[in-house]
Amino acid sequence: MRAGVSPVARRVFDGWNWHENAALTHAGGKVTGVIPGATAEVEMIVPGLVDLQVNGGGGVQFNDTTSAAGLAAICAAHRALGTTSILATLITDTAEKTSEALTACAEARAAGQVGLAGLHLEGPHLDPRRKGTHAEELVRPMEEADLQRILAAGGNCGHLLVTLAPEAATVEQVARLAAGGVQVSLGHSDCSAETAAGYFAAGASMATHLFNAMSQMGHRAPGLVGAVLDTGSVSCGLIADGHHVSDVAMRVALRGKRGPGHVFLVSDAMAATGSELTELTLNGRTIYRAGGRLTLANGTLAGADISMLEALRYCVTTLNLPLDEALRMATLYPAQAAGLAGVGRLTEGAQADFLVLDQDLGLQGVWIGGSRSGDEEAA
Repeated sequence: MRAGVSPVARRVFDGWNWHENAALTHAGGKVTGVIPGATAEVEMIVPGLVDLQVNGGGGVQFNDTTSAAGLAAICAAHRALGTTSILATLITDTAEKTSEALTACAEARAAGQVGLAGLHLEGPHLDPRRKGTHAEELVRPMEEADLQRILAAGGNCGHLLVTLAPEAATVEQVARLAAGGVQVSLGHSDCSAETAAGYFAAGASMATHLFNAMSQMGHRAPGLVGAVLDTGSVSCGLIADGHHVSDVAMRVALRGKRGPGHVFLVSDAMAATGSELTELTLNGRTIYRAGGRLTLANGTLAGADISMLEALRYCVTTLNLPLDEALRMATLYPAQAAGLAGVGRLTEGAQADFLVLDQDLGLQGVWIGGSRSGDEEAA
């Protein structure tokens, strides 16, 4: 990729600060600096969005199309919506399907798949009492073979994240995963705050979709929600779509999260995102799309019908968050939580993956490595 300069924007957000009337310079696909501009051509330039929980998109569900080609289609669908780095997510499935997912991710990464930062295995080692939309017949405790499968594949998959419940995996297993370079996230669990603290001490460093499918915070039993908010070393995802979590609960969590860990946005997107699908399937069950929700026939929420950019808008327009903080929740914070180097920011040395947005946060263009997505010429 050759050197270049972005359009001049009225504002450029580098992940921490705003730069007025400025442009990005880039070379070799990396940001080299932010320079003053003359007349602004666009409203704002912000980092490409980072999503650590992407089950599908563009009509493709990863569980159903567990291949490098499936990952390419999912990455392309989300890239067109402003998300430039994803963890493809496999929802609870068989051991054989998990092996396929690990192989597919390794193959796609080896082939240089744009936007694929790694893999998120959400299950099958969960608490059946908090299974959510996961198929109960596939939920099971972690065995040594499961652990070895994950550890053996981790180095080939980019960033590897595993969501598990303390009820289905031991503290020792979590410690071994963490020591092997696999990030552990607690979720789909009814555990106590005290149990969660023990697993965080063993190496778990994240929690999956805060409030959803986990023990709630009571005044004498703070549960997993309370443990996550009170543990500074832990970050957590949040589905900000107006359906998964109430606005009040989201605002309270954002005010109450102890740092340096952060609450960050995830889409929990399914195949419907970026498509016209009205129905899809998961583990042989039909998921219905209506009114901005994805549900099973019994009304259980089954993933989310939202993109990261829509979640960002929701945080600004409905939760009334400052734009810079909402942007961090969709870019810098997830990148930091997963240790993804070079994404989620636009400082020197970062990947030149950025978006042009209008004043209403409408997407005007996506640049990957300094080149406009879909164009042959550098921006």
